[in-house]
Amino acid sequence: MKAWVFGDNVDTDVIAPGRYMKYGIDEIARHCMEALEPAFAASVRKGDVVVAGRNFGAGSSREQAPEALKHLGVAALIAESYAGLFYRNAINLGLPALVCAQAKRIRAGDHIAVDLDAGRIDNRTSGETLAAEPVPAFLLQIVRDGGLLAHLEKRLRGERASA
Repeated sequence: MKAWVFGDNVDTDVIAPGRYMKYGIDEIARHCMEALEPAFAASVRKGDVVVAGRNFGAGSSREQAPEALKHLGVAALIAESYAGLFYRNAINLGLPALVCAQAKRIRAGDHIAVDLDAGRIDNRTSGETLAAEPVPAFLLQIVRDGGLLAHLEKRLRGERASA
């Protein structure tokens, strides 16, 4: 996983620019992060990781911001902290978001391995291992199920099967 590194206070209008909200997710994703990294949407690859500082996803509550990142193939987010609604939207869409106090130790282009269960980030470029705050098991299950709707559908099927 290649790391794409951004700073503090990256807001949802940078992640998913407002002027494209009238279009579908394909068009919104094409403009993801363009104000900070014009080549991001065209260059990010499936499995890459977005790393940021404090308050990632500040601003509006538009769920298209984490949706655009997931649509582009971003496998996980790592930040010092998140705006609350953005964090919840990411989890609800099945995009893992790890809180790591040392996120700024990761450099652009570093190769990263993320262990969600252990809350561990291995930087294969620097050889460092960073700790992330543990993600509660029930939130990890939502992510693994593909997001909140898929998780609820799975639970409902399971409840019907056991009734």
